[in-house]
Amino acid sequence: MPYEPPPELAALSLEEIARLVAARKLPPVAQWSPAETGDSEMRIAADGRWFHQGGEIRRAAMVRAFASLLFRDDDGQHWLVTPAQKLSIAVEDAAFIAIDVKLEGDALAFRLNTDDLVIAGPDHPIVAEGDAETPALYIDVRHGARARLNRSTYGQLAEIALAETRGEDEDLAVTSQGARFALVPA
Repeated sequence: MPYEPPPELAALSLEEIARLVAARKLPPVAQWSPAETGDSEMRIAADGRWFHQGGEIRRAAMVRAFASLLFRDDDGQHWLVTPAQKLSIAVEDAAFIAIDVKLEGDALAFRLNTDDLVIAGPDHPIVAEGDAETPALYIDVRHGARARLNRSTYGQLAEIALAETRGEDEDLAVTSQGARFALVPA
């Protein structure tokens, strides 16, 4: 069956986004504990491109497949996990890139460079790192892996935050599914 990417984020309602998120069948990598470990000889660049042995992986379907096997441990190491193997993967910044955001009702939905959809909230917090001069925004995706917001998505989120604060003397922040997230690092 050929892959059909989800429609543009702007065309989806929150209900449709939630249904697409729930319908995505992902491998249970958190439940697997393979005894064999090694190095995948793979790297995810800060701009979201994937490489194997120095050559770029250009097939989007392969990137999506590998991305579904990602796990990040408590030490920050990323792994590709299967029932038989756990292979380390070098990640320069974040495993995913958030390339679009939409405010729908009380929720912020993000589209990632892998066509994954993530709804920010208590289970998928938005985190501001860096400093006030050069902040970096991330959203938790799954299994400890996260997505960095690209420049345009960061700008979209800042516009949403400015509309929420309505010029009041508040910190720049957004709310999604009842949780409030600062856009400026503490």
